[in-house]
Amino acid sequence: MSSKEKLVEIKNLKQYFNVGKPNEVRAVDNISFDVYKGETLGLVGESGCGKSTTGRTIIRLYDATDGEVLFNGENVHGKKSRKELKQFNRKMQMIFQDPQASLNPRMKVSDIIAEGIDIHGLAKSPKDRMNRVHELLETVGLNKEHANRYPHEFSGGQRQRIGIARALAVEPEFIIADEPISALDVSIQAQVVNLLKKLQQDKGLTYLFIAHDLSMVKYISDRIGVMYFGKLVELADADELYSNPIHPYTQSLLSAIPLPDPNYERSRVRKTYDPSQHQYKPDEDVSFREIKKGHYVMCSQAEYEKYKKEYV
Repeated sequence: MSSKEKLVEIKNLKQYFNVGKPNEVRAVDNISFDVYKGETLGLVGESGCGKSTTGRTIIRLYDATDGEVLFNGENVHGKKSRKELKQFNRKMQMIFQDPQASLNPRMKVSDIIAEGIDIHGLAKSPKDRMNRVHELLETVGLNKEHANRYPHEFSGGQRQRIGIARALAVEPEFIIADEPISALDVSIQAQVVNLLKKLQQDKGLTYLFIAHDLSMVKYISDRIGVMYFGKLVELADADELYSNPIHPYTQSLLSAIPLPDPNYERSRVRKTYDPSQHQYKPDEDVSFREIKKGHYVMCSQAEYEKYKKEYV
């Protein structure tokens, strides 16, 4: 479990596309949260709600429209020299959603994994470089013989393991896993998630785990944030969120999780979320409020009073 030391702080982050045009998209709209050292923060929500854009903006694949991302107290989006940028890139890595698209088909696995090692000069000699590659392959459950093959020779699950080995090669502190299991078979998903959990324990890693499979997110996460249309609507410890969802959208998401129990399924009531119940006035103060200790919900003052009565 995490210590309460903040590793990443996201403050009023905005990521807009086509700014000022009629087709402006507010992909990430003024969200704030912290990620503590050693924890896994799950980020869930339906497709298109801004989860992946949040992850990509944190790691500087996109320049933020507004707001701050602090990593170890330092602004990620501030002006940086090439040397500082290189150091930052080493501390923060990403595992991408599609293992086929994120691996260069023309490169051997050894070169894919060693790319970061080469850029940061982490190997003393070609032999040391190869030893590191073999060690990383074995760490993620592959054989060292796989080093001389190409990505197309592997299954989806194996390719994702290569992606994980590549992220680990530069010994990062923080890994953003962007739906790392959604392109994999269900039987392989559990293996990859268990591998991520084991690596976290062994290497003291911190994860931002982005997904829309709610049952898997509960299994891997310490805390979970729920996103809806670019906004963070609820954030709480994993068990607390699942047993006491407060925001109507979170309730709707959780009511959609099927369970392998015919009796439960017959009586399961799906809740439909109606966004029109949150038609706030332009001057209304809608913000992220703490309803219970550590349980935050996006709400107005009137909703806050109502939730307090109902849930505390």
